[in-house]
Amino acid sequence: MSTPPPYGAPGQDPYGQPPGYGQPGYGQPDSYGQPGYGYGPGYGTPPPGYGTPGYGTPPPGYGYPPMPGGFGGPPPGGMPIPNYLWQSIVTTVLCCLPAGVIALVYSTRVQPKQQMGDIQGALEASKKAKTWCIVSAAVAGAGILLYVLYIIIVVVAFASGVD
Repeated sequence: MSTPPPYGAPGQDPYGQPPGYGQPGYGQPDSYGQPGYGYGPGYGTPPPGYGTPGYGTPPPGYGYPPMPGGFGGPPPGGMPIPNYLWQSIVTTVLCCLPAGVIALVYSTRVQPKQQMGDIQGALEASKKAKTWCIVSAAVAGAGILLYVLYIIIVVVAFASGVD
């Protein structure tokens, strides 16, 4: 077996450290007189052609083909996708709890999907969060309307003298 060709400056290891840095060079004795197993002289930087830029990148046409359709492009105009998080929290606390919780779940899915590049999924989750916020507010509005209607009926009944 032949010895490797000398790379770079003699006496310099491949990582640019001076000889004797950390441990002795190959065959050089350490402080106890034992032979060292570090990098010896002649193993400096590699010659041109080894480790050039682009090393490790696959050639064109190599690997998996792109998925048809993908996740979709960015939202129109580069606008951020609304997540309706604060609206979901308000409707959960003040309006209809079940519909508000569903809105909260969808609103928390928007940002992770957008960060993963799933723009279509983020837009869909945003639309569902908005829909469930509206449903929660509508249910609360209907409940308030029924309560006001009940109060009016009781007042009218009391005023007419019906027991």
